[in-house]
Amino acid sequence: MNASPPRRPSAAQRYLFMLGLGLLIGLVATVMVGRALQARQDPFPSSLMQVMERQLAQLHTAQQHNRCSLADSQPRLQSLRLLSNDLDLAFPGLKDSAGFQQHGSQLRATLNSALASPAVDCAALATVVAQLQQDCRACHQDFR
Repeated sequence: MNASPPRRPSAAQRYLFMLGLGLLIGLVATVMVGRALQARQDPFPSSLMQVMERQLAQLHTAQQHNRCSLADSQPRLQSLRLLSNDLDLAFPGLKDSAGFQQHGSQLRATLNSALASPAVDCAALATVVAQLQQDCRACHQDFR
């Protein structure tokens, strides 16, 4: 019997294997670095903005679907008012900014007014929603 010597992998196969291994290690390292950077970021500011945006969107949707009763709008407005108290906590770097404080005060004033004299129809609720959107837009233009 003629025994053939064991076949050695070609140079191209070794290079391809090393390339694949390098890509795999690079991908794992990238994910690990990304997770480490993500863990250092405070999720509170973006979370607060997302919840406030969602509450405002719910008010807008209720107004569009002609669901403008106090039971539909008051809980959303109350939530927005409570969340607006945390703006300074969410953005400590802007705490001493007069412009940021002015925007926050304007938002709270709009919400206080909306809660003190609740909207009785969809036209009034549309006015409140438009004013709240304007307050948010003005702050975002200055500080985003």
